[in-house]
Amino acid sequence: MSEVVFLLEEDSARELLTILLPRILPAFINCRYVVFEGKQDLESQMVRRMRGYRVPGARFVILRDQDAADCREVKLGLKHRCGEANHAEAIVRIACRELESWYLADLAAVGCALNRPALSGMQNRRAYRAPDQIVQPSRVLKRIVPAYQKRSGSRAIAPHLDLTNGRSRSFEIFVSTMRRLAEDLSAGADVPAP
Repeated sequence: MSEVVFLLEEDSARELLTILLPRILPAFINCRYVVFEGKQDLESQMVRRMRGYRVPGARFVILRDQDAADCREVKLGLKHRCGEANHAEAIVRIACRELESWYLADLAAVGCALNRPALSGMQNRRAYRAPDQIVQPSRVLKRIVPAYQKRSGSRAIAPHLDLTNGRSRSFEIFVSTMRRLAEDLSAGADVPAP
C-alpha cells in the first residue's frame, strides 16, 4: 500500500480532501492528513514533521493558500523547506488566493451542496469567471451564501465539485497532479518533481 501525506494549513482543506481524493486516487493509496493551525504554523513545523515521518516510501503533498502573497515565492519557499527536510521530491500546490476560489469556480456545486440552486446561474457573471483572481474569495462566498462555514461548507461542497472544471487553474492543476501521482504510484515509479 502506498501512502501520501498531505500537509495542510487548515482543517477545511482536510474536510475537502477526505471527500475529493477518493474520487481521484485509487483505493490502494492511503492518505494521511497533517493539519496545522494556519500557514505560519505549517511553515514553521513542516520540516520537523517531514523529517520525523517514518513510513518508508511515503510521499508528501503540501497544500497552502496563496492569500495575498506572490504564488511563485510561496511555492519556492515551501519547496526550499521540503529540501531542508530531505524531501525535495514533495509536491507543493498552491490554492490561488484561497481554497474558496475552487468553490467559486463551481457555483453549481455550491448551490447543490448548500441548497441554493440559483447560484449556478451566477457562474457566467464577470465576477465569477476567473475565481483565482478574486481577492478574499472566502468573504465573497460568505456574502453570496451567508450560512457558509469553512469546515462544514467544504464537507458539503466536495462531493459535488466537477473534477473537469477548468475555471480555477489552481484546482485544475491540483486535480491533474493527483491523477499523475496516482498513475506514478500505480506504475511503481518515482513521482517526478513538480
